[in-house]
Amino acid sequence: MGNLEQIKLHPDMVERIRQLLAEISRGVYEKENEIALSLLASLAGESILLLGPPGVAKSMVARRLKLVFAGARAFEYLMSRFSTPDEIFGPVSISRLKEEDKYERIIQGYLPSADIVFLDEIWKAGPAIQNTLLTAINEKIFRNGENELKLPLKLLVAASNELPAHGEGLEALWDRFLIRVICRNIQKEATFHRMLLDETDMDTVPVSSHLQITENEYAEWQQQIKAVSIPTEILDCITEIRQRLSNVEIPESDLRRSIYVSDRRWKHIARLLKASAFMHGRTEVCPDDLIVTYHSLWNEPDELPAVRQLVIHSLFALQEKQIKSAAQTLKADLKAYSAQQALEKARHSQNHRDDDLLIVDHFYFQLENHGTGNTFIFLADFMGMKNHQPQDAPQTGVMYTDSLHPERTLIRTFADSSQMKAKNARQVRLYRDNHYLYIDGVRYSMRRLRPGEKQAVSQSTRPTVNRDYETELEQANNAINSLAYKLYTNIFLCEEDKKEIEQHVANLRKLIAFARVDARKLLYGDEA
Repeated sequence: MGNLEQIKLHPDMVERIRQLLAEISRGVYEKENEIALSLLASLAGESILLLGPPGVAKSMVARRLKLVFAGARAFEYLMSRFSTPDEIFGPVSISRLKEEDKYERIIQGYLPSADIVFLDEIWKAGPAIQNTLLTAINEKIFRNGENELKLPLKLLVAASNELPAHGEGLEALWDRFLIRVICRNIQKEATFHRMLLDETDMDTVPVSSHLQITENEYAEWQQQIKAVSIPTEILDCITEIRQRLSNVEIPESDLRRSIYVSDRRWKHIARLLKASAFMHGRTEVCPDDLIVTYHSLWNEPDELPAVRQLVIHSLFALQEKQIKSAAQTLKADLKAYSAQQALEKARHSQNHRDDDLLIVDHFYFQLENHGTGNTFIFLADFMGMKNHQPQDAPQTGVMYTDSLHPERTLIRTFADSSQMKAKNARQVRLYRDNHYLYIDGVRYSMRRLRPGEKQAVSQSTRPTVNRDYETELEQANNAINSLAYKLYTNIFLCEEDKKEIEQHVANLRKLIAFARVDARKLLYGDEA
């Protein structure tokens, strides 16, 4: 746990944030997510990049963020390849240069004096501007002559309609934008019509003063965000995401991709998670806060859907593993039960001819002198074979390596080895008599009960259940429902996120439903 004494709880924080976002989003249609993520970036001390064509309200996002902070000053500039540092950071003071021989800039009204900065066509900036921006974004510091100024910068919003060109030294600047959002035109026709009919002056939207964040509040919140704790379950989920990023399936691509994310970037993502938890009125990061991470993990636009899916699946990874583990064990228990039933049936039909054979692991009889001594045949298959007569043709079977126990060789009495995906599967000719199994004409004795040795097989026609599968599955289902609800109410969730979550939750519920069918078969046996 973090240092909770340092955190002043704000139980109404999430409601205040929601109201604030609602007010500053008026008249900016289908940009609620961009505005919410920009606010998150400002409280986390990070910068955001909006990638999209002209005319999709990218600059309006920055202008609305200025309204969040009481008395905030803004700076906005459209970059070109001819832009100079003077236009961004302020002109050199001629009087200071003449009178005191000092090279200083007049920064009032320029980026170094602004709380909110919007830089359009960011990749057109020249090297001199880029280098100064790196320090401003990273350290919130601007060197003006002999003085090092602490910038009031709360948020830098950059925009572009293209990715940075490769090989032009823009990689460092690209990496500094922790949140990256692809902006689009309005998608819903009803929303588009509302936009056409809206006569609101988009530059003069009123914001309630009691909702605005004051300078003192902002400074206090920075300390409280720093004190938010990140529990072990969140670190485990981050590890899950990191591992999945090494092998990402990209839509419409035959190649899987390894997406590189630097340690530095992960460190900044941790700060983002803390800010998200704080904005939801919590003192520690919860799993639903992790939904914002996918905005920080993609490098190419075609990676975004896959990374979103990867993050969402990782959030439910624990429950998915629990369900699959229960389902796998259920299948094994049902298989053992089926083998037990087959044994009983075979015993009644074969006049107890194999009663003295030792049953291994519920399923098998063991051959004593084949290979390393770890060769087994399914008991139902062996007992179902008729004693061989001279006029009979051998039965075709399959011999293969057990995938669960690679040291074992298994034998089945069915012919089509092409359907076998097991390692080293091959066809063999099989027949038997009362004492031996013959493989390709070679005789092998069977492991029999020794004097005083008892058969460790239950004679019950109903299975023995050692786990409460129904309770395990219900607990997993409840955990899935709880996490899904928290995600649906998360401030930073967009429509695409909801669709992906709904699809994945539906798939998990199908797994639970199938496992429940097996659980009832196991519980009630033939009565199910």
